[in-house]
Amino acid sequence: MIINSEISFNPNERVAPLGIIAMNGATELGEKINSYLMQWATPEHKPENNTFLVETQCPRFSSGDGKGLIKSTIRGDDIFIIVDVGNYNCKYKMFGTENSMSPDDHYQDLKRIIQAAGGKAHRISVIMPILYGGRQHRRNYRESLDCAVALQELENMGVSNIVTFDAHDPRVHNAIPLMGFDNVMPTYQVLKALLGKHKDLKLDKDHFMIISPDEGAINRNMYYASVLGVNLGMFYKRRDYSQVVNGRNPIVAHEYLGDTVEGKDVFIADDIISSGESMLDIAYELKKRKANRIFAYGTYSIFTNGLDLFDKAYNEGVISGVLGTNLTYRTEELKKREWFTEVDVSKYIAYFIAAINHDVSISKIIDPHEKIKLLLDNYNK
Repeated sequence: MIINSEISFNPNERVAPLGIIAMNGATELGEKINSYLMQWATPEHKPENNTFLVETQCPRFSSGDGKGLIKSTIRGDDIFIIVDVGNYNCKYKMFGTENSMSPDDHYQDLKRIIQAAGGKAHRISVIMPILYGGRQHRRNYRESLDCAVALQELENMGVSNIVTFDAHDPRVHNAIPLMGFDNVMPTYQVLKALLGKHKDLKLDKDHFMIISPDEGAINRNMYYASVLGVNLGMFYKRRDYSQVVNGRNPIVAHEYLGDTVEGKDVFIADDIISSGESMLDIAYELKKRKANRIFAYGTYSIFTNGLDLFDKAYNEGVISGVLGTNLTYRTEELKKREWFTEVDVSKYIAYFIAAINHDVSISKIIDPHEKIKLLLDNYNK
């Protein structure tokens, strides 16, 4: 049996032999996931080459054109492709010039590997933590709907399941209503990392509060407030809809709704910390309202404008810590920052892969309520 403390699987009931393809830019995450799956596998069900990872390559011609290669047989296998479309650290050469891979490049390489499988795999599932085109999730004017079209394209290519984490708007699932789509929230992993690093937090209404950075993030923050039993506050963004800057309407001001934050530690959760300007604006506003320590969390902490503003906020005592997952690329500079805490989600993904590979319910994995309750009980002791 494949066994851990919460879940057990009968290896004889797996859908098909397991294969994992970690795309360029997701190899570190893929290796961590593979190590867990190898630990859980019984000796007779471990692969001959002692790894579930399938070697692939997406070489480029000098003109920039690419192709996908799978270097071993996958006939009849249950294939899981892990892709990080946000990894801008991957490079390729085009006409002698080195380019960083964009989300478009990663998505095209994903399709190339699916093509290279040539319909020989038993089933193909895609684990795409940061959803391609996910920030362009709705149409306001004459605009493209990149995420919806991409999901439909993968469905037409024969992909059976898509697993993503903290989608910007999970309603994109409406584009593929007949296809497996799991939007996973790593709430337990985030709380475990937060409480593991900051052991002096008092998780009650008098000392701790959850703040939603905007109306779009209210559901994820509502969950944190509910499981912790603390109050919830919210900011909403007043925008200037007469102009577009960097692809969005600029924010004029952040307005606050909720109880007083005076003297309380505050936790703010969002899906993406991009430039970080919005998160910092909220942090400075909370400090004006005499909040104590402020902890920010972004599932994808990508810091497109660098780390200097967060260094300044940390040194000034405005931000006490930032948490982010290992679901997308993090620079070495970020990992070394004293204020940054990495949330490891690889074991969570390994659970998912094992459950799907054995066609068993993933409800226990998706709903972490009991694990959070146990975590809080142990922490409060």
